[in-house]
Amino acid sequence: MERFAIFGLGLFGRRLATLLAEAGADVIAVDQDRDLVEAIRDSVSLAVCLDSTDEHALLAQGIDKVDAAIVGIGESFEAAALTTALLKQIGVKRVISRATSQVRGQILLRIGADEIVDPEREAAERSRNRLMLPAILERTVLGEGFSLVQIAAPKSFVGETLGDLDIRKKHGVNVVGIRRPAPAMAESGQPSETLISVPMADTRIETDDVLLLIGSDDALADFPAR
Repeated sequence: MERFAIFGLGLFGRRLATLLAEAGADVIAVDQDRDLVEAIRDSVSLAVCLDSTDEHALLAQGIDKVDAAIVGIGESFEAAALTTALLKQIGVKRVISRATSQVRGQILLRIGADEIVDPEREAAERSRNRLMLPAILERTVLGEGFSLVQIAAPKSFVGETLGDLDIRKKHGVNVVGIRRPAPAMAESGQPSETLISVPMADTRIETDDVLLLIGSDDALADFPAR
């Protein structure tokens, strides 16, 4: 079982701690506010009220033995920075720190953070993608800023070959597959679906095709919807 320590039980920290615990992880939730600690106590393995910049307090709770620590402290950048540096100092293998700006993120990386998260920016980007890509049927995040999406083929593409459309050059995304409805199966009378897993340059787009695209979120946001 993976073990995590969450520092800072604001909205981000509480939600993350709860989700990790629900997924079966061993979670230590830490904050200096006793009311926040009490509120989450029944949802995690251990909830403790302590000063995250106190090395002895961290070691006493076995924080040095967790698989990863997430510093979600948002109100005090000084506390977040000191906690990040101390966690690396005591031997935590992976430290993920919350940053509310690019500059703060760079500072946290320089003092030891292995990764940076910005929940507000990521939430805004997800909202942007939902608004900018209304034709998306399904989306899988591949990494920061990159996704695999399924999108209904624009009507302007129907009848054209992938070679003619030159989607990679014109739109900066790759077509990795095409889902296409197949004629009803004689035995069941139910429609089935054909997946063209490796589309070629001479593959022609048909009505009701669904394109599987990989690319940056910015490029996907600019992909024609009709």
